[in-house]
Amino acid sequence: MSSRFVPPAGPPRMLALAQLTNSIGDGAYYVCSALYFTRIIGLSPTQVGLGLTLGWAVGSFAGVPLGHLADRRGPRGTAVLLALATGAAVALFLMVRSFVPFLVAACLYTSCQCGLGAARQALLAGLVEATARTRTRAYLQATTNAGIAIGAALGGAALQFDTRGAYLAAFAVDAVSFLASALVLLRLPAVPGAPPAPHGEPALAVLRDKPYAAISALNMIMLLYMPMLSLILPLWIVQWTVAPRWMVGALLVLNTVAVVLFQVRVARRVTGLASATRLVRYAGLFLLAACAVFALSTVGTSSWLAGLVLVVGAGLQVVGEMLLASGSWEISFGLAPPDKHGQYQGFFGTGVSVARMLGPLLLTALIITWGAPGWLVLGGLFVLAAVAMTPAVRWAERTRQPAEMPLTSGR
Repeated sequence: MSSRFVPPAGPPRMLALAQLTNSIGDGAYYVCSALYFTRIIGLSPTQVGLGLTLGWAVGSFAGVPLGHLADRRGPRGTAVLLALATGAAVALFLMVRSFVPFLVAACLYTSCQCGLGAARQALLAGLVEATARTRTRAYLQATTNAGIAIGAALGGAALQFDTRGAYLAAFAVDAVSFLASALVLLRLPAVPGAPPAPHGEPALAVLRDKPYAAISALNMIMLLYMPMLSLILPLWIVQWTVAPRWMVGALLVLNTVAVVLFQVRVARRVTGLASATRLVRYAGLFLLAACAVFALSTVGTSSWLAGLVLVVGAGLQVVGEMLLASGSWEISFGLAPPDKHGQYQGFFGTGVSVARMLGPLLLTALIITWGAPGWLVLGGLFVLAAVAMTPAVRWAERTRQPAEMPLTSGR
């Protein structure tokens, strides 16, 4: 039995439970981490930013080999080990007192997170039929947002107390959440590892797959909506508009609730690669419209009018986000060889790391410094990347063997 909010019984439901468990901890971490690192450890904001940037850079490179490890050794065992390692990395943050140990912990944390994401996607591919993977991934995304919202409330409580003990408790919740997630993953069926690559074939074949690299790069451009929502909009609201500051939290709540309620419904529109690329094109148009509306939020002197414009923009943005997610999941699974989902998902997932690493610097210069024209440039980038996705996917399809294309029947 399944519904809009609860995935079907069996592996999809267990995967969602594992995702919910550690996303609660992640929510607490995201809310508290910056203040913990600066106020409790005593690092400067520059050191925190540099450490996390270098950490995500290392993590983006680690995702592919760790995904390959999941392919070879089996994704369930690899995911369990990486979940435990991520929890250990979070616990390590509690012991650092200076920049170098912080940097080491950040690199370990981001590498394990990226590898865990790749292993989980390989596990999903091994346990769920190809035609149900995108819908299952939508359930996981909705579950993740719900868990982060719960964790953010816990982190908010820690911020309210603003004591060392409160911050340590929030980090402890995150570390324990990964342990609990590992225990849930152990209840899933094991998926056997793939045999070694034939002689003469590269072990990390994804690094030579030019069409897939192009698709991943286009998806990375579109993932710039992530820092746009979490960093740029708050700065924009405070520095460029007369909207009330509480709009920052309101827009984040709007985004979270919309994804929880509607991501699965949007994913049902995907039936194959053709429909997936169509949704990506629509996503580009919605994100362009959102950027244009955000640019208009500086017009006038009414705080309530500015707030209303921002809500409209955020609504358009979350529709684009859900369309992009549904289309990109289908594309990333559908174009990956059946025995290499781990390394392919690890490579595709580098877009998230790069968006987190470079997006804040790029978008701050583009939008916060330049203003409304910067929003329009960003919207144009979204549309160009979305339109280019269709020929890139067709190029990738032409390079695949028929046995590697189980989803083309949806065209």
